[in-house]
Amino acid sequence: MKKQKIIVHDLMQTGYVYYLTEPTGRNFDPEFRPELTPKEMLALGVFGGKYMTDCRNEFPRGWFARAKLCHERHDPELNFFGVNASLPLAVWEEKGWIYEEDPRGWFQWYCRYYLGRRCPDDPRQIKRWKAMRRHVAQIQKHCPPGDLDCRRKQRQALLNWAYDSRRM
Repeated sequence: MKKQKIIVHDLMQTGYVYYLTEPTGRNFDPEFRPELTPKEMLALGVFGGKYMTDCRNEFPRGWFARAKLCHERHDPELNFFGVNASLPLAVWEEKGWIYEEDPRGWFQWYCRYYLGRRCPDDPRQIKRWKAMRRHVAQIQKHCPPGDLDCRRKQRQALLNWAYDSRRM
């Protein structure tokens, strides 16, 4: 595959350059098997709709066709489960969870990884994604199968991490 150069110009990054070195949606690390694509996540409703409002030019137009977004504010009602399951970006920064090349956090990393970017932060982000399995176990232990009202905040958090908590 020929490398494709991406130049980012949005509110958080100006002139950031990365390269797509893998085909979109393919050649993932064998330990990284997300259940939802970025497009599916955006259409379901994640991060209160605020996440990707100023960086549409970086990602495929089709990702935004049915995306639930709100440019003005974080609106938990736009989330699939209608609850807030996100921490403010300032908390992520304080805890050291932000990789400098992905200032918006995990979902930005995942979108770029899905497109075909590979970077030194991949192993750490995949490890963090895998750690979310503990929430899957909690839902399976405490909720009747298919009861989407059970542990809605945990289910939304899982959606935010590309786990399809609607199927649990």
